Amino acid sequence: MPLLDEIAESFANLEEEKTISLVKEALGKFSIDEIFNACRKATDEIGSRYERGEYFLSELVYAGHIFNRIMELLLPKLEKERPNVIGVIVLGTVEGDVHDIGKNIFKAFAEASGFKVIDLGVDVPPHKFVEAVKEHKPQILGLSGLLTLAIDAMKRTIDALKEAGLRDKVKVIIGGGRVDENAKNYTGADAWTDSATIGVKICKEFVGIKQ
Repeated sequence: MPLLDEIAESFANLEEEKTISLVKEALGKFSIDEIFNACRKATDEIGSRYERGEYFLSELVYAGHIFNRIMELLLPKLEKERPNVIGVIVLGTVEGDVHDIGKNIFKAFAEASGFKVIDLGVDVPPHKFVEAVKEHKPQILGLSGLLTLAIDAMKRTIDALKEAGLRDKVKVIIGGGRVDENAKNYTGADAWTDSATIGVKICKEFVGIKQ
């Protein structure tokens, strides 16, 4: 089995030490983006197992622990040189969803590209996003979620922005394994992505940086 597929499989199976060993092996052979993509495939599978009732909250928490160890290996290579701040993103996993791996991957790439990221964490209710937009005045709001139920929470959050009179002051991007064009239209977001690197590219375009 190819090494990146092995990483995705062992991570999805929550085999911590094997996953860390494989990531160390991959560091000299693959780009950070490729390794992150393998992690994203694993988190999609973890989310599917959770929705099928094969994994429970404890497994999600453990997956987050494994990913934090992976980040300890990858971040030093990603942070060699931080550019000047090009924009501000308020980011969080929406209410009812506690997945943070995809969010953290996006955050790492966004910060490495020059964005200041205010991370609100997981299971964030709509009013907390509204408060953060009022306080930090970001150009971009990132709503993350891996579970199907996250789509409705994203819509509630964007509706709350409208009610607060803030919707036209911020671009909203949604991300996660279940989002697509239909989800974007349903929630009222400006853009969607299931890729951290594409998400950062979209955010750069939002702040006027041509690729």
